[in-house]
Amino acid sequence: MNQKALFLDRDGVINVDHGYVYKLEDFQFVDGIFELCRQAIASGYLIFVITNQAGIGRGYYSIADFDCLTKWMCEEFVAQGTLISKVYYSPFHSTHGLGKYKKDDESRKPRPGMINQAVQEFGIDLSESVLVGDKYTDIQAGQNAGVRTNILYLGNSDLTPDSKHGCHYVFTLDEVNFFL
Repeated sequence: MNQKALFLDRDGVINVDHGYVYKLEDFQFVDGIFELCRQAIASGYLIFVITNQAGIGRGYYSIADFDCLTKWMCEEFVAQGTLISKVYYSPFHSTHGLGKYKKDDESRKPRPGMINQAVQEFGIDLSESVLVGDKYTDIQAGQNAGVRTNILYLGNSDLTPDSKHGCHYVFTLDEVNFFL
């Protein structure tokens, strides 16, 4: 385990969170995301997306819809000179999920399941890794997994810095470069 990783939440960090984004026409990249990822790769990080997708579990859209948008998103990253190593998602919700998706699954943030899967599959060294999220549940997932640096991105959020969560705060994605 010697590979460091940059873990990114999707909605709110990679794209503007318009609520259950699954259509291409609703997907708007957050300013600075490509520059951040290029810098991370230049610094030796693999990039992973870890995203709760309760919209699947709630029946708002299908896995096929999610896969189609994810494929396009990853192609856009390649076109911008960067690479997402893998996208992990959790379609579950413990109270609002339908059918098989109504469960408290280890993969759903704030649990560390998606991060742990990346560790197993790619040999990630969490003591050298960074996570960027826009919700406290993202930060908790990183902390629960043992990610060294957890950063709450407040650029498009109504959250305010709160020292009790034990994370760093940034208002632009450019500020994340300081932690890489």
